[in-house]
Amino acid sequence: MSDGRNPQENDETGALQQAMVEQLMAIIGAPDDEDIARTADEVVRALDDRMRGAVVSPAS
Repeated sequence: MSDGRNPQENDETGALQQAMVEQLMAIIGAPDDEDIARTADEVVRALDDRMRGAVVSPAS
């Protein structure tokens, strides 16, 4: 089943999802590390932007 995106977009989304999991695990391991938190925030925001871009707005 296809989600309507090209394979490169799927690969990039998958890489961002994997990076998010890794960053969340890093936060669990070092909850007071601000650098890890900043990096995790960047990854989550990038994934959010990509996922919002995948949503197609209905025609007006």
